[in-house]
Amino acid sequence: MSTATSDGSRARAKKKKSAAPDPPRISRARYEAELFRLQSEFVKLQEWVRYSGARLVIIFEGRDGAGKGGAIKRITEYLNPREVRVAALPVPTDRERGQWYYQRYIAQLPARGEIVLFDRSWYNRAGIEKVMGFCTPQEYVLFLRQTPIFEQMLIDDGIVLRKYWFSVSEAEQLRRFKARLHDPVRRWKLSTMDLESVYRWEDFSRAKDEMMVHTDTPVSPWFVVESDIKRHARLNMMAHLLSTIEYHDVERPAITLPKRVIAAENYQRPPRELSTYVQDYAATLIAGAADS
Repeated sequence: MSTATSDGSRARAKKKKSAAPDPPRISRARYEAELFRLQSEFVKLQEWVRYSGARLVIIFEGRDGAGKGGAIKRITEYLNPREVRVAALPVPTDRERGQWYYQRYIAQLPARGEIVLFDRSWYNRAGIEKVMGFCTPQEYVLFLRQTPIFEQMLIDDGIVLRKYWFSVSEAEQLRRFKARLHDPVRRWKLSTMDLESVYRWEDFSRAKDEMMVHTDTPVSPWFVVESDIKRHARLNMMAHLLSTIEYHDVERPAITLPKRVIAAENYQRPPRELSTYVQDYAATLIAGAADS
């Protein structure tokens, strides 16, 4: 055996030995069962918020591709959109740039009996705006000073505030970006701005660390969610949030359904020919499957 081959074999063996083993992953069946249980608890939380008149704000922050949107989707899947809203604000308009920075976010805050989930929030200033130069150094410093005061005001007024930072590794973020690039239904999630988070990884890391120093306070702490494994991240975040709120079952009025449809005596349905029905597209799929 040549020296080069021997050295290469030893190097590969050393690399394989030094690589950390993959952590155990929850099975799909166990994940789906626990996810549904937690989603059922969120329905109870929603009813308690409505009944008690509480106001709940949940902030989702983290790098692009860290799994914030997926967690929000699972939380809201069975909730009432009239009482639970997702605030995902676009780039500010010229008029909004002339407002007090927090003003457009204040407009999204919940009224009594409502829950608002911020898919990114006022912390844009501490992340992308700081790194990409979309705000001035003076505006950035003012944000770090005002934000703890602003959040204290929200809490003093009775708003329940929770802040989650989804943490993803550099390799996993890049893997997810590559998957989006070739996925026709998720390609829209990948933008040129997302690529900046790859090229400026260390800049975003420093910005996040500085943000934490100033805004991770005893009254408004940050909770970090390890999100390299999406299923684990969703369950961990959802279970944690529920554990921090003292909600309870709300008694609902009993509903009794009739055993059968009650026929109306004086109603006659118009002929079907008078209405325009959607074509039975599903039937063509069934017929095509039968022919193949």
